[in-house]
Amino acid sequence: MQIKAPVRLDKKTKSLVNRLEAGDIAVIDHDDLDEVAANSLVNKKISAIINCGKSISGRYPNLGPGIICKANIPIFDVIKGDLFSILEEGNTIEIIDNEIFFEGRLISKIEFLSEDKVNELLMLAEENIEIELEKFIENTLVYANKEKDFILGNLKVPSIKTEIRGRHVLVVVRGQNYREDLSAILSYINEVNPILIGVDGGGDALLEFGLTPHIIVGDMDSVSDECLKKCNEIIVHAYPDGKAPGMDRVKSLGLEAVSFPAPGTSEDIAMLLSYDKGADLIVAVGTHSNMIDFLEKGRKGMASTFLVRMKVGSKLVDARGVNKLYKSSIKAKYIIWLVIAAFIPIIMIMLISNPIQNLFKLMIIRLRMIFGL
Repeated sequence: MQIKAPVRLDKKTKSLVNRLEAGDIAVIDHDDLDEVAANSLVNKKISAIINCGKSISGRYPNLGPGIICKANIPIFDVIKGDLFSILEEGNTIEIIDNEIFFEGRLISKIEFLSEDKVNELLMLAEENIEIELEKFIENTLVYANKEKDFILGNLKVPSIKTEIRGRHVLVVVRGQNYREDLSAILSYINEVNPILIGVDGGGDALLEFGLTPHIIVGDMDSVSDECLKKCNEIIVHAYPDGKAPGMDRVKSLGLEAVSFPAPGTSEDIAMLLSYDKGADLIVAVGTHSNMIDFLEKGRKGMASTFLVRMKVGSKLVDARGVNKLYKSSIKAKYIIWLVIAAFIPIIMIMLISNPIQNLFKLMIIRLRMIFGL
C-alpha cells in the first residue's frame, strides 16, 4: 500500500474535522475511536487515518474502526514514532506499507488495521465487556449518590427568554443515527412546531434539515459559528463550581449567553431546562443512553443521566432508533393489486357505456379489414 498526501493533525478529532479537506491524511490521537468521530472523518472523504492512540484498546467493542473499514478508508495505528513532534499542518508524507516517510526519511512504524484485524480486536473486546460493565455500574452508583441532591433538588436553572411552558420540546444531540431519526419525525416537527434545542453539534444537525434551533446548550466545543449566530439563545454548560470555558468562544463572536452550572452531560441539562420551564413533552433525538455510548464519550458512568431521566421520565420520549419502526418496502404484489383496482372502474364503464361499446366494435371491424379477416 502506498499513499502520498498532506497531513492535518489534532489530538482532538472533533476539532480536526473542521479543517480536513478531501484527500488529506488525518493524524489523530484517539483511543477507542467512537462512532460519531468515525462518521465525521468518513464524511470528509480523506485518503487515510493515522491514529497515535489505540483505535481499539480492548476495553469495550467500540464501533469507529469498523465504520472506517467499511468506507474503504485505510486506518493505521502508530507503533513507533511521535508524529505530533515531527510533523506540522500541511506537511506531505508518504505511507509505504507499514512505514511513514517525510522528506525521504523514515519517521514512524505503523500497523494497518484491516477489516479482519478490526473484527479480531472487537472479539477480544467483547470478552472484556462484563468487567467493564461492572466498573461502569459501580461508578454510576457512587456518583449518583454524590449528585442526587444537586440534580434532583438544589439545581439552579437559569432564566431564559424562550417561552417553553405548555410546549413540546425537541432536544437534538448529534449521536448515533440522528439523521435517520430526524427524518422519521419531520412530519411531527412540522405539525407540532416544538421548541428546538440543539446540544452542541445537535444545533448543526437541525440546520442540516433546514430547522433553526431556538436554543443551543453545551460547552461550545462542537457547534459551528454559523449555528451560534442563527439561534435565539445560548446556554453554556458550566462546571458545578461555575467555571464556563465555552463562554469565551461565545463572547469572541460578539454574542450573549447565560451559564448553567451542573454536573453531567449537556444533554442532561437540556432536558432539565425543558422540564423546569414547564415543557408539556420532551422528545430526545440522538441522545446517549447505554454503556457503550458513555464509554465512547470518555465517561466511566452515567450517574447524572440516570438521575435526570428518573426526574423527567414522565415527560420524556426518546426517539432514538424510531426510524427503524418505519422502515418498510412496497411489495410488488401490492403494486399489482393497486393497478388492478384502478382498472376496475374503467372496465365497468366500458361494459355499460354504449358509445364506448360502439367504438370498440368499429375498432374490431377496422382490424378485420386491415388483416383481411
